[in-house]
Amino acid sequence: MNALTELRDEIDQLDRALLNLIRQRLALVKKVGEVKHTHGLPIYVPEREFAMIQARRQEAEKNGISADLIEDILRRLMRESYQRENQFGFKTVNTAIKKIVIVGGKGKLGSLFAHYLSLSGYEVSTLDKDDWPCASQLLAKADAVIVAVPINKTVEIIEKLAPFLTENMLLADLTSVKEKPLERMLAVHQGAVLGLHPMFGSDITSMAKQVVVACDGRFPERYQWLLQQIQIWGAKIHHIDAKEHDKSMTYIQALRHFATFTNGLHLSKQNVDLANLLALSSPIYRLELAMIGRLFAQDAELYADIIMDKPENLAVIESLKQSYEESLAFFENDDKQGFIDSFNQIKNWFGDYSSLFLKESRQLLQQAHDNRHL
Repeated sequence: MNALTELRDEIDQLDRALLNLIRQRLALVKKVGEVKHTHGLPIYVPEREFAMIQARRQEAEKNGISADLIEDILRRLMRESYQRENQFGFKTVNTAIKKIVIVGGKGKLGSLFAHYLSLSGYEVSTLDKDDWPCASQLLAKADAVIVAVPINKTVEIIEKLAPFLTENMLLADLTSVKEKPLERMLAVHQGAVLGLHPMFGSDITSMAKQVVVACDGRFPERYQWLLQQIQIWGAKIHHIDAKEHDKSMTYIQALRHFATFTNGLHLSKQNVDLANLLALSSPIYRLELAMIGRLFAQDAELYADIIMDKPENLAVIESLKQSYEESLAFFENDDKQGFIDSFNQIKNWFGDYSSLFLKESRQLLQQAHDNRHL
């Protein structure tokens, strides 16, 4: 026991040395954040991150250390670094923009963008449901108006804004559906129009590596400053046609949310104890259960609106039901070979992405295992 105590004491000393090194690294990150703020440089530079990770992996292997271990440590440190760089604010891309109004700016997503725009040096006002009697005053002399309201209210609010819009204003929205809102904005406003869809929730701690969809509307030269500003925050802009965006969202959002809801509904009706399921779960099942449970910690109305947004969503969900029935038939008919043949057809459809997803899921499963409370 004495020998073990001595070894543990040495480990504790090294841990304290590591803490001191991390403190020094974060102090350097603070200086990096100040430089980026001064010069308007983006928080996230993928080329720099990739090069640094690869260099450290090679150095680790030369020293007989797991390259994956070093990469895991560095990625966690970098995530912390991205969060800390936010505190210094961001350079103002367009100093000519004097006033931005966010309609729904007290909501979760609206307040997130209001926060980032304020950190970027813009004057930001909000117009919420109780503020419409003062709409004329709030919207007066606005250079940009951003709509961040629930899906089922977006078109209605856009139409309600029409009397207050002037040609010099930029009109944009943050809705997760794009075709109808974009059409409406173009119809009621003669100035610059831009459709945006942030592909993340309001609980993010940094914009680094996040994706914001951009659907071009009118006068793109008048809203490039906003896209550049978002990129400085660390996000990636993905340009796509509004109709194509909504088609993809049927699968990315509506179908996925419906399947997750249905799994939760089915599970809640079973005679099982959730605590026992967690105690007995493998990392992959725990992760799957976490993704189901995550849905029910959020806003039911939001998910209902996403699923019910358009008839195409229901058609695809109907096809999911048919796929369940087709899959069940393999086992009802004791058709093992039919299942294997279908499995291999799907495997071929995924192609090389299967290997990529296997690698990515290993990292997620390891994190789920590390966070397990025994």
